[in-house]
Amino acid sequence: MRPLTETETQTLFTKLANYTGNSLKNLIAPLDNDDRYVFRLQNQRCYYVRLSLANLATSIAKDKLLSLGVCLGKFTKTGKFRLHITALPYLAEHARYKVWVKANGEMPFLYGGHILKAHVGRWSEDCPEHQGVVVYNMQDTPLGFGVTARSTQEARKLEPTAITVFRQADCGEYLREEDSLFSTT
Repeated sequence: MRPLTETETQTLFTKLANYTGNSLKNLIAPLDNDDRYVFRLQNQRCYYVRLSLANLATSIAKDKLLSLGVCLGKFTKTGKFRLHITALPYLAEHARYKVWVKANGEMPFLYGGHILKAHVGRWSEDCPEHQGVVVYNMQDTPLGFGVTARSTQEARKLEPTAITVFRQADCGEYLREEDSLFSTT
């Protein structure tokens, strides 16, 4: 497990800032007990872990260490970063833009579909196009995250069957991808 390089850090922060905005600083801010969270890389997967725990993990052999902390996502072979559904609690806590889905749109989203305009209950005002959003049900439970297809103003003029949010990850992935989500290869 090693620290991220400068380019990896920049790629990760760019992706996270698309969802969190300025509150990205809160993810890396020092804690009350003189500890802080850091990002570590193991087998192309990026983990969000306390520094004191990461320091203790240095005594474990690299091939024996499977996971440490929360897996935020993984770097692809081309150097891009793909967020995993395991990052949802941290994205939901610091999300800048949010979309609430009606009850009739929850299941299609959890089965891997995009969000249609007819399924949107409400969403954050002034949300631009191609912006990262966290998807909630009407009871404020985070279901996943995605990228807006249109801005808030443009989406109001769309027909009900038009896609408003492209799905990036949803809680249904825990079941659909249980074989590969936490695999080590």
